[in-house]
Amino acid sequence: MQENPAVTATSKSRFPRSVPYIIGNEAAERFSFYGMRSVLTLFLVNQFFNPNHIVALTDVANARANKLHHLFVMVAYALPFVGGMVADWFTGKYKLILYVSIIYCLGHLMLAMFDGGLGGFELGLLVVAIGAGGIKSCVSANVGDQFDATNQDLLSKVYGWFYFSINAGSMISTVAIPWTYEHFGPRWAFGIPGLLMALATIIFFSGRKKYVKVPPQGVNRNNLVFITWYALTHLGQRKPGQSLLDVAKGPYNPERVEGVKAVYRVMSVFFFALAFWAVWDQCLSEWTLYAERMNREINLGFTSFTVLPGQLSTVNTVFLLLFIPFFNYVVYPWFDKIGLKTTPLRRLGTGLILTALSFVVIGIIHTSLDHGGRPSIWWQVFAFMILSAAEVLVSITGLEYAYTHSPKSMKSTMTGIWFLVVSFGNLITALVNGLIEDGGWWTRNLKGANYEWFFVIFIVVFIVVFLFVAPRLKERNYITDPYVDNQVIADTHNL
Repeated sequence: MQENPAVTATSKSRFPRSVPYIIGNEAAERFSFYGMRSVLTLFLVNQFFNPNHIVALTDVANARANKLHHLFVMVAYALPFVGGMVADWFTGKYKLILYVSIIYCLGHLMLAMFDGGLGGFELGLLVVAIGAGGIKSCVSANVGDQFDATNQDLLSKVYGWFYFSINAGSMISTVAIPWTYEHFGPRWAFGIPGLLMALATIIFFSGRKKYVKVPPQGVNRNNLVFITWYALTHLGQRKPGQSLLDVAKGPYNPERVEGVKAVYRVMSVFFFALAFWAVWDQCLSEWTLYAERMNREINLGFTSFTVLPGQLSTVNTVFLLLFIPFFNYVVYPWFDKIGLKTTPLRRLGTGLILTALSFVVIGIIHTSLDHGGRPSIWWQVFAFMILSAAEVLVSITGLEYAYTHSPKSMKSTMTGIWFLVVSFGNLITALVNGLIEDGGWWTRNLKGANYEWFFVIFIVVFIVVFLFVAPRLKERNYITDPYVDNQVIADTHNL
């Protein structure tokens, strides 16, 4: 009897020996990244921008701290696109992760050393952002590189452990680092994340002999940047009936040109996610400042304790771990069953509505604070719950949409572009805070809770435009409909 190769392969499947090193590295790195962010805005206000807690300086000081925090996130999420290309074209993933991780450690060291000088601290933030962003797209891709045909069935399991390590690292750090800041000061609060990043680098280096190292492939001209540039500079050669990018089908692979078209279709959907990413990271910056002024006493009946401002973001991870299976196995199937199919665009639109609602709650909290109130921290937990549900609907749906609506050759490009959306969202928030910092109309009119109501209106504008545009967006799912327009390609070859 002939043996079934698939069964044989499955029965012999084993996790690559490199997996523990990758997972350990990711957990320690995420600890360092989210740990330092959990106290960053609070530290900037208390140390540099309003150390004497002068009430008249509150709004401007908060704006300066928020601007710097969001600029940091902007750089960190703009660089994965660049890091991925550098690794694929020149260095390979292993070398880039190792060398950039060393830069990452240096940045953390600078944060701990220059906690008393703004210029040195800002330089440290820039170096940390370069480190975090430079390796981000390569680390997750490096996981997949470790698998081959003999153990592909284990890939989903290892990614499950990979993302578990991300959440575990961030959850532990957002509890531990604010406590460290409260009891031991900023030097230790920024130093410990640095030690964890050093540990992450050591763990990664320790597995060097066990990794599958995919060599760099050299510069690939069949990519979005080269194809788009060629099309824009050769518009005069376009024939009647051709789309903007079709002119590139002669010098470039026609299938890749079609892939670039798909990328731009997906980007038209990503545009609306800007509204979400312009506000999401405020839960790690602005919301921390509000928490400091709230009643943070938690009484559970059998015990009571005081929550530190930077620890509140931990509930986001808890809600995500609860909501992801709840939405996948309860909410989506229920709506599908009653005839309201939960398409990606409907999820995105609903997520934007929930995002606006979370900021309505924060606006109410801020209004109470402005009038001398001291609302319970449970109100901010409630806002986190709504925002976490929105994150499931927007962020996870966006990643899924990017994967399913782009061809195989463009999937890594789409991941990089998704990170760019996060970056641009934070740029918007940084610009708004910069305007408040500079004084004038913005400072007067976005004072206090008006800041939240501004962003509520900002999101609502996106929602209204989305309702008009969404029905007209062209979609193509490359998983359910992998067919490539071969006739177009054939016609191109005959030109």
